[in-house]
Amino acid sequence: MSRRCELTGKGVLVGNNVSHAQNKTRRRFLPNLHVVSLQSDALDRTVRLRVTSSALRTVEKQGGLDPYLRAADDRILSDRARRLKHRIEKASAATA
Repeated sequence: MSRRCELTGKGVLVGNNVSHAQNKTRRRFLPNLHVVSLQSDALDRTVRLRVTSSALRTVEKQGGLDPYLRAADDRILSDRARRLKHRIEKASAATA
């Protein structure tokens, strides 16, 4: 399983540990990922996603999973989140 957020696309970054003697060794900066269950109002069910803490805060700020996915660009979403977005759009169009 890749270390990538399904909603924001944030992944592993690489850099250097730099000692006092300026010795440089490679290191990895891992994203703060969590597996969370988010409620979709349009689908009327919970969805388990692997997201970063910052993405979770953004979802809460925008009012939930459905508004976040409607506003999100398809290019940054994972395949699974993109399919979820299209299902939510279809379900909300059917009820409207």
